[in-house]
Amino acid sequence: MSHEWITPRIREIPPSGIRSFFDRGNDGRNTISLGLGEPDFITPERVRAACIRALNEGKTMYTPNAGLMELREEIASYLNNSFQINYEPSSEILVTVGSSEALDLALRAVVALDDEVIIPSPGYVAYSPLIHMNGGKVVEVETSAEQRFKLTSQALRDRITPRSKVLLVNYPSNPTGAIMSYEDWQPIAEIVKANNLIVISDEVYAELTYSRQHTSIASLPGMKERTIVISGFSKAFAMTGWRIGYACGNQELIAGMLKIHQYTAMCAPIIGQIAAIESLRHGLEEKDRMKETFNQRRQMFVQGLRDIGLPCHEPQGALYAFPSIAHTGLRSEQFALRLLEKAGVAAVPGHVFGSGGEGFIRCSYATSLSKLTEALERIERFLTSTTVKTFPWQAG
Repeated sequence: MSHEWITPRIREIPPSGIRSFFDRGNDGRNTISLGLGEPDFITPERVRAACIRALNEGKTMYTPNAGLMELREEIASYLNNSFQINYEPSSEILVTVGSSEALDLALRAVVALDDEVIIPSPGYVAYSPLIHMNGGKVVEVETSAEQRFKLTSQALRDRITPRSKVLLVNYPSNPTGAIMSYEDWQPIAEIVKANNLIVISDEVYAELTYSRQHTSIASLPGMKERTIVISGFSKAFAMTGWRIGYACGNQELIAGMLKIHQYTAMCAPIIGQIAAIESLRHGLEEKDRMKETFNQRRQMFVQGLRDIGLPCHEPQGALYAFPSIAHTGLRSEQFALRLLEKAGVAAVPGHVFGSGGEGFIRCSYATSLSKLTEALERIERFLTSTTVKTFPWQAG
């Protein structure tokens, strides 16, 4: 009976594919998890100390719905200095319960029933379910390793219909690590403007680019007013559990999102907001040190994957390698399950990121070099094991 009480729209949504493999990789066995994109660093000591002081001073109350003005001012300054985007703190910035809430608010504010939301594939696992929950229709635009998983103007143009309303992008990309340059964004921006689309740009990995500075599509001419930029402190600042994100956009879009936020979350946790202020004021050097560590791991792990026979494009951002396993003849879920069962390595099958992810697995390198080295050794043994010798490409 209780099953029938859940709406069909929610019943149809599958559980998170990432969490499924993460949970299996944390079952008490000697498993190396490359599943979750969570930094293995703890929040820097200075940030934690600032929050302890704030607690001792009794700072445990609600904040303004849109977030502490101090934090919004720091975010505005940071985005201007780092990515050359200017926002008015009082009306164009909303502090949220992680970037996940910001994404949900953005979709709820702009997507009406049967509006089409275009997303590059492969893409983050939460996008399709959130679009579905909000009554929208998902339209995937496949990207390819050959084109470094970038969104191309021709692919986008081919998927636009009269029902198209939103382009939801995520660069640097989860799961591929792809980035988009200013030159890459220019033709995309022209198509967006010509078709009167709204852009929701998930830039939570903006700080984690390794070969060049991040470019936000909102920084292009005519794009700021039609773009909602979403970001947060979880990844680059090692603050996943603090749950502080933010959304930036024109006053009308942010006001619409704020209405929903007022009636649901009320405000983001005050202590998390204080931590975010301290991170922006005094934590940028620590952020850069963590980024350099990620870069060292990235270079070692990607080369290691290639050395053991898994083709892998060069991820230039985020925390993930996205190697191809197509030559094994196994579907991505089959490969990931066997890798977990036989080798004790948990990776995420590419199909959970959309149709464009089939034939790949996602491996997070947000763990120690020693664990990454051990994971590579286990994967290599797995690839050369008797179990794997039954793969179709080796038969006969």
